[in-house]
Amino acid sequence: MKKVFLDTNIIVDLIADRRPFSKYAIEIFSNAEAKKIKIFTSSHSIATTHYLLKKYLDEKALREVLYNLLDYLTVEPVNIDILKKGLRSKHKDFEDAIQILCASSIEKIDCIVTRNIKDFKNCEILVLPPDEFCLKL
Repeated sequence: MKKVFLDTNIIVDLIADRRPFSKYAIEIFSNAEAKKIKIFTSSHSIATTHYLLKKYLDEKALREVLYNLLDYLTVEPVNIDILKKGLRSKHKDFEDAIQILCASSIEKIDCIVTRNIKDFKNCEILVLPPDEFCLKL
């Protein structure tokens, strides 16, 4: 089974139904629900998704959606080691460094899926945009 790390923007696409991107997020989560792939994200992504969407969605509904997503996601914690490594990393964007380090902590991770490909260059893990990843399913 493929192990896939999702960047924050994929989760936001799903919940906010940001078209045309949401169709790929829906396909990814549908495959996870069908147990065809295993999806991961960071604890930072869950908190950031809440922060970004609380201005647009009812608080109670948003919390319920995030809670329900946890049935399909394995959440990797952002710990002190990841923060220190991220602050010392050569990646220009600290947040993306955290995502890469969280993904790297997953044994036999296959890829990272993000719409923010340019900030993930020099990543040792395969990085794919959601449309390309869905073609490979």
